[in-house]
Amino acid sequence: MSDIITPELVTLDVPLGTDKQSVIRALAERVVAQGRATSAQELFDDAWAREQKDETGLPGGIGIPHARSASVTEPTLAFARLTPGVDFGAPDGPADIVFLIAAPSGADEAHLSVLSQLARSLMKNDFMSGLRAAQAPADAVRIITDAITPASEPAPAAAAPAAAVPAATRADARTATKTKKIVAVTACATGIAHTFMAADALTAAGAEADGVELIVEPQGSSGYKALPQSVIDEADAVIFAVDVDVREPQRFAGKPVVRSGVKRGIEQPKQLIAEALAASENPNAARVPGSGAAASASDVPVAQQSVGRRIQRWLLTGVSYMIPFVAGGGLLIALGFLLAGYRVTDDAANVIIQNSLWDLPEGGLGQYLGSVAFMIGATSMGFLVAVLAGFIAYAIADRPGIAPGFVAGAVAVLMNAGFIGGIIGGLLAGFIAWWLGRFNAPRWLRGLMPVVIVPFLGSIFASGLMILFLGRPIASLMAALTEGLTGLAASGAGAIVLGVILGLMMCFDLGGPVNKVAYVFATTGLAAATQTNTTPYLIMAAVMAAGMVPPLAMALASTVLSRGRFTPVERENGAAAWLLGASFISEGAIPFAAADPLRVIPASMVGGAITGGLSMLIGVQSYAPHGGIFVLFAINPVWGFPLAIIVGTVVTALIVVALKGIGRTPKDASVAETAPAATVAA
Repeated sequence: MSDIITPELVTLDVPLGTDKQSVIRALAERVVAQGRATSAQELFDDAWAREQKDETGLPGGIGIPHARSASVTEPTLAFARLTPGVDFGAPDGPADIVFLIAAPSGADEAHLSVLSQLARSLMKNDFMSGLRAAQAPADAVRIITDAITPASEPAPAAAAPAAAVPAATRADARTATKTKKIVAVTACATGIAHTFMAADALTAAGAEADGVELIVEPQGSSGYKALPQSVIDEADAVIFAVDVDVREPQRFAGKPVVRSGVKRGIEQPKQLIAEALAASENPNAARVPGSGAAASASDVPVAQQSVGRRIQRWLLTGVSYMIPFVAGGGLLIALGFLLAGYRVTDDAANVIIQNSLWDLPEGGLGQYLGSVAFMIGATSMGFLVAVLAGFIAYAIADRPGIAPGFVAGAVAVLMNAGFIGGIIGGLLAGFIAWWLGRFNAPRWLRGLMPVVIVPFLGSIFASGLMILFLGRPIASLMAALTEGLTGLAASGAGAIVLGVILGLMMCFDLGGPVNKVAYVFATTGLAAATQTNTTPYLIMAAVMAAGMVPPLAMALASTVLSRGRFTPVERENGAAAWLLGASFISEGAIPFAAADPLRVIPASMVGGAITGGLSMLIGVQSYAPHGGIFVLFAINPVWGFPLAIIVGTVVTALIVVALKGIGRTPKDASVAETAPAATVAA
């Protein structure tokens, strides 16, 4: 790994320009001159784009412009010691030590770990003083090489937080007196430099803080090792110092959280820890959203998970990425119905192709805009199965699984295999991509594996299996299932039974796997709905109405019917649950279910079953897949929807209040008052 930098890539005390743009361009040209990139302009553009998102200057006179670029052919460090320094945006002044970190877009894990190790070395005083004292480029190369060489050995990877666990728990006598436990996640856009510098800064600040035990999970491009779920469960608060989404955030569900950009983790780690400690004591602090059930099931180390929990995690990942397509597309379809009437489906495609704002169809502006909204929404809904499959594969194999998963999902649609075909296709693609990624490829091939080889072979194998063997049987199963449910919904008693079943499923785990199965069944069916086949609209209305009951019922019970039987924290959650329930966010009832599941969940299921059955009995249809009372314009009959919800809400609230009075004493209320705040979800 020593060839990641050479003396020819080092510039000592030579002016490279008066601003950071000039410095980055000069270093990019140096990288190209050494044959390590094909285009200085492209490398500069990628590094400058990263700089525009967030300046890379750090306290101590450091600048670390960096990028992953398709123009880079070999992972490279270009180093400059500047006299005078140049402003890279650090709060304490110009930078005299500047590294351009250039990584290929498909860099392998070993090289990314080396680049990460360099970033961590920048936090060490002896490393920085050595670079400032270097007399020749060869001296600087030696200092840098000595710092990054350990990362290439079979020692724990730089990205793995496992080393942080013993570091936070061993050695000094203060450990025995630590009372507050904090977990942190660091991640930046490229996952190379800031991620690990923030992790080290937070770890060091945590070691210095009295009464604090802090463990960090850096989520870098070279991979990451998830913290044990038991460590997360014991934490009093969470710090997210990230510029990108946290991977599998449901693991931290319900924990008090402090969020910031990753640079603040480097520059102000002590302040972040202080804010996390304050959040752990504040019942009104922001919390990581999600259900406790999802968190407990999602990410204990993979090797320790049961098969059922792994499958649950994979499927929920796919569903979570699918929901934005459902919500956005479904609301656009509903808007199309509102603007152009319910016959918009007959000719919407021809209207948007053959007409324009200055050449309106016979129905006028409303017909045209309604057709536009409907077709955009229908296009979005057309992605559902492919997105579901793609992100199931992603959950199994990470990024290399996305392309094979999307292709397998599209093939499932082609074969009329529906969402069941998408699930099976996603699982196949994920397993195949994961298996291909385990090959110990030669070094020259590693960079191509995640971006070319795995997507190519994974798509062939997974989609080939769907076309040759699995697609038709699954399509036949889907046809039989659809026909059976359509027949059930078409009969009076059968429709009520179906509504009751869907209502029970929606209220069983409040956003968990069972709830999501019912919701996915309803939303994917919307794509097949027509004016002659309205069953999917009936199912969607029953599912949405039943899902709104638990939070609304908890709000009614805790803020109106029986305030004295709920703690102050529960009453605060009840006030928020009014809006959550009205918006069809079932998770608004989770704080109540987590604190008192034996009373809340059965009561919710009774109310949800009544609402689902009543919705079917009235014949309520919903043309929108989400939105609650805010999409009443897309519901018919408009009076039937709130009626079903009100009946179920009142029944659930009365049952909860009655159950709260059975076997509950004032002592119970005082215990609930001091219950851990982690059971309260935002």
